[in-house]
Amino acid sequence: MGMHRIGVVGAGPAAAAFTHAVDRPAVDVTVLEKSGGVCGRAATRRRGDVTYDYGANYLRDDDERVNALVRDVLGTDGLADVRAPVSVLGDDGSVSPGRDDGRAKWSYAAGLTQIAKRLFGATDAAVHRRTRVESLSRDGDAWRLVDADGETWGPFDDVLCTPPAPQTAALLRNADWDAPARASLADAADAVPFDPVYTAVLHYPFALDRPYYALVNADGGHDVGWLAREGCKPGHVPAGESLLVVQASPDWTRAHFDDPPAENVARLADAAADVLGDARLRDPDWTDHQRWRYALPRAGVDPAPVDAARDAGLHVAGDWVVGEARVHAALRCGLDAADRLAR
Repeated sequence: MGMHRIGVVGAGPAAAAFTHAVDRPAVDVTVLEKSGGVCGRAATRRRGDVTYDYGANYLRDDDERVNALVRDVLGTDGLADVRAPVSVLGDDGSVSPGRDDGRAKWSYAAGLTQIAKRLFGATDAAVHRRTRVESLSRDGDAWRLVDADGETWGPFDDVLCTPPAPQTAALLRNADWDAPARASLADAADAVPFDPVYTAVLHYPFALDRPYYALVNADGGHDVGWLAREGCKPGHVPAGESLLVVQASPDWTRAHFDDPPAENVARLADAAADVLGDARLRDPDWTDHQRWRYALPRAGVDPAPVDAARDAGLHVAGDWVVGEARVHAALRCGLDAADRLAR
């Protein structure tokens, strides 16, 4: 039996879990990632001695198969549970205790990107960063991918697409693949609703003590949807300093998505100061920001077009496939996609 060739578009958690699950001597995997990093919105940056996760915040132990992946494959070196609770931010700015379900909130001292780095690192897959896939084609029984520089990758027996649903839909609409499954899967991906997120990262040269790790406003009635103290994660923030990750609500993000970043960061710093009742927070000593147009899927994809495309060797995975904006959901989706391919 010859080598089975798989092309993977994107290097987020779903792609990493899939790649690890299919990795074996008779399988050759090529991963093409448009950005300079891996792990998608589970993204980490560093500045001096400070490490911060500015997208997804932690990995929950909501899935036993993912838990086993963390314990047995990713390894516990540098892994820590964020012990402080998540409290509730009311629409009126009030703070109340959250519901503690006893689940772990895992992070890594080196940041959440460790999830994808360790999974890819445990395989023989070739991961090519800064390689944006712009088209795919079906030639007989083989798939080929073409990047923004015009380079062709393949042939592949199977292709896995993991970008957010609207980007996957655009790739399918431009695909050279004459099959009804192409349009139906593109329509299904386009139908997945998304909320955007604008993140401000605020650093302060003083400690900020609160009885909670983070505040969450789940209903979207406050300008702040999520506010976290990154210092609660071991190894992230030196003693005597503070770093807040403030993620705006979807409505606020839509209203200010294209505003100048300095203005948005200042607005969110003011909001953090109001929520935490500390005027010093209006004046961080350094900041960072990021915006995601397709951050949080509110529903999953219709499974029928996904199944039809799979019969031709085209697979999709990611949190948008299952409709749950959680790192563990993306990991499990990647594992499930690998299982289906194996069958």
